[in-house]
Amino acid sequence: MRLTPEAGGVFPIAPTPFMPDGTVDWNSADKLFEFYADIGSDGVTVLGIMGEAPKLEPEESVGLVKRAVAKMGGKPIIVGVSAPGFAAMRSLARQVMDLGAGGVMIAPPPSLRTDDQITGYYAQAVEAIGTDIPFVIQDYPLTLSVVMTPAVIRKIIQDNPSCVMLKHEDWPGLEKISALRKFEAEGSLRHVSIVTGNGGIFLDFEMERGVDGANTGYAFPELLIDVVRLSKAGKRDEAHDIFDAHLPLMRYEQQQGVGLAVRKYTMMKRGILAHDAQRKPGSALSAAAKAEVDYLLARLARHDPRAEL
Repeated sequence: MRLTPEAGGVFPIAPTPFMPDGTVDWNSADKLFEFYADIGSDGVTVLGIMGEAPKLEPEESVGLVKRAVAKMGGKPIIVGVSAPGFAAMRSLARQVMDLGAGGVMIAPPPSLRTDDQITGYYAQAVEAIGTDIPFVIQDYPLTLSVVMTPAVIRKIIQDNPSCVMLKHEDWPGLEKISALRKFEAEGSLRHVSIVTGNGGIFLDFEMERGVDGANTGYAFPELLIDVVRLSKAGKRDEAHDIFDAHLPLMRYEQQQGVGLAVRKYTMMKRGILAHDAQRKPGSALSAAAKAEVDYLLARLARHDPRAEL
């Protein structure tokens, strides 16, 4: 299924499963995508920043996309295709779309500084991959150091009809969401889907500001689905209650440098991944850190039985 501006819901960022020796754990990859489909995800994102995409060989990247397409039951697959050069970006984008992906995600390179450089880069990227491929803007200044104002995002969207989604990961970013939705209400911005990242740590209020869902990772993606569903149903207190129960673990997982290790460790304990390994260079949890995660899981289980591990 192709990604459209009406897309919404939860698109978990899939971590890449590895064996302890650093090879891709293909059995866990199949199990992971089956898990995402079974819990009601609206799609999935592969080869994202938290998917260790830069560590993969080209054939491994394509292999992950093939498995996602095969296991997700026709739901849209978003593929991160960011690359230092447009030739590599085009090659991967065309290849994954031919395999059945729904769209691609493009992050700006950290060297961009001015508004004209940012809008010019996306124009060139679209020219490179082709205007027939739906694409997602990744706005992640905390990691990429590229600051996109609401006006810059509006120009990218208005200038490029193939843009169908914004992955919003600014922090703080609630006012940016409101500004973009105000542009839309005023008629100066066509509608695109806005989904959020940052490990879901602001999803409760982001939903209330008008986003369509989440495109992020967390060891309990079911929680993201719950918050989106309850928020859309107008059940504000219920959405905040379940969100608040998960917040200590989400906060712990949000740590720079070890966040992916926390997520993989928890998903291994849940039986979703066989191993919590990362491909080198990568971080690992100390015994003390694992004990802290176990403690947080035990506390969470008092409110959410899915954490009883």
